[in-house]
Amino acid sequence: MNQPDPEFEALLEHVKATRGFDFTGYKRSSLIRRVDRRMAVLGVDNYADYLDHLELHGEEFTTLFNTILINVTGFFRDATAWDFLSTDVVPKLLATTSPTAPVRVWSAGCASGEEAYTLAIVLAELMGPDEFRDRVKIYATDVDEEALSYARHGTYSEREVAGVPPELLEKYFERSGGRHAFRKDLRRSVIFGRNDLVQDAPISRIDLLACRNTLMYFNAETQARILTRFHFALADEGVLFLGKAEMLLSHGALFLPIELKRRTFRKAPRLNPPNGAMFNTVPPAPSRAELAGLDVLRNEALLAAPLAQLVLTTDGTVAVVNRQAEFMFGVSTRDVGRPFRDLELSYRPLELRRHVEQAQAERRTMRIADVSYAQGSEILSLEVQVSPLVGPDSSLLGVSIAFHDVTDFRRLQDELEQANRQLETAYEELQSTNEELETTNEELQSTVEELETTNEELQSTNEELETMNEELQSTNDELQAINDELQDRTGELDHANGFLESILTSLRAGVIVVGTELHVQAWNRQAQELWGLRTEEAVGQHFLNLDIGLPTDRLRPIIRQTLSGESGPVELVVPAVNRRGRTVEIRVLGTPLRGSDESVSGVILTMEDIDGAAAPDEEREQS
Repeated sequence: MNQPDPEFEALLEHVKATRGFDFTGYKRSSLIRRVDRRMAVLGVDNYADYLDHLELHGEEFTTLFNTILINVTGFFRDATAWDFLSTDVVPKLLATTSPTAPVRVWSAGCASGEEAYTLAIVLAELMGPDEFRDRVKIYATDVDEEALSYARHGTYSEREVAGVPPELLEKYFERSGGRHAFRKDLRRSVIFGRNDLVQDAPISRIDLLACRNTLMYFNAETQARILTRFHFALADEGVLFLGKAEMLLSHGALFLPIELKRRTFRKAPRLNPPNGAMFNTVPPAPSRAELAGLDVLRNEALLAAPLAQLVLTTDGTVAVVNRQAEFMFGVSTRDVGRPFRDLELSYRPLELRRHVEQAQAERRTMRIADVSYAQGSEILSLEVQVSPLVGPDSSLLGVSIAFHDVTDFRRLQDELEQANRQLETAYEELQSTNEELETTNEELQSTVEELETTNEELQSTNEELETMNEELQSTNDELQAINDELQDRTGELDHANGFLESILTSLRAGVIVVGTELHVQAWNRQAQELWGLRTEEAVGQHFLNLDIGLPTDRLRPIIRQTLSGESGPVELVVPAVNRRGRTVEIRVLGTPLRGSDESVSGVILTMEDIDGAAAPDEEREQS
């Protein structure tokens, strides 16, 4: 068995800790292929560098999730299995329920929703639309938020609904803008939500659970955990509907096959005690005469107990030490009466004092597992139990500390785990052998039936052509996504330009931007108010050739000085004539226009009428 890559495991733990996505239960082979594919796009060579990239670029998580989560689905996918479900399984399931009882369906790993809506169509056909709306709730879940958002809209392209029979397409979908929308009155019965099959609690009381070609992405341990949750989720007569890649050969205790070829299973009943058997009241024991010498007997029984045990008083004084504790830890009856905190046992093999205080304060038993203790050359595995001792009047009498030696149990547990691993390996080898035998049988049958072989080859060629067509469609979808992104960027650029224009318009001073060749690049509204020249008339013209009331030749020195980049902003006051024919004093400030590399690519000329504050009053008097 290949050893896990520590760097890859660290990457998975980082994703789990920061974003809550637990991919540790996925099959490593497919998971590594998906992550390597994303790393190849970015040009990253190893998982440690990709982890650094994730920490620096938070948006990369979304792209990584979309790469890992393979949303391959379709309406009536594997049509023969759906035919069997609709003609045999679901009718029998509905026959066992009350005519008014709700029907609860769960589509786990629903991706973009096609499977959930297929279930809705099957049930609506069998029950009728009115009864479907009254009784059915379909819960469709996935971990991919983008896929769920797409599914909630319930609209699909012509290619996506190709698997729906024409009569059902016309009956259950409405044409809208070149797409097909699922009927709104039935859509309300389909509820989409996020649910992680590995971490989140399952939905309960489910009559039909569909989880098709989802389990195959998880390792055997995670599959077993998910199937246990599915068993809990299903009602007593509930049905599990899986994909053709999943067989449940090793989970017969949870599910019984209805039709293995169609991957339909029924919940297997679990043997439980009769109702109330676990909670029957034990009749009180008949009273007996008090036996003589019980205190001595109890004391000797405690001293001879096979578990190492100490008893402390409420103030932490050692009251009782049994023989096993003396053998294991070296304490003895000579330590009776000493404060427990003075004993080495109070802090070795573990810190017991705080557990004793907690047991006294909370009046509950504290259990500490996996405690290692070196006894000579042997390492013992202990489980420590700290129990408060309470009197008949509920007063605290003291604390009992017991040490359970579970070394043999741990060893047997490790051996059992190893045996299970060996059994799993043997099962995988057996399955591989069966597959090889099945392949050999198919080859022999192919040799005998040459005509069938020819037909299969032609069919294989057709499938390859269909695969190429799907790849081309995928490429087209990617190009469309790039085009959409370019449109979004164009919109952002237009927004930025509009924002810049609003800033220039809002400034009280006239702003003119000229390039290194002194051609006007920007001309704001206040500049238009000053000189009577509109923006479209000024932009692109040589600044020194503009016919305005500003002596542009006197500005040539500060423009040249600013373009040289040798100094900061340069200011100059010049007389001018504004668009109304008034003589004004204009303060001109020249500022270098610098790029990201600090090079000067132009000059920003800010012009302000020094007498501008009085101008409005004068204009009102003239009017």
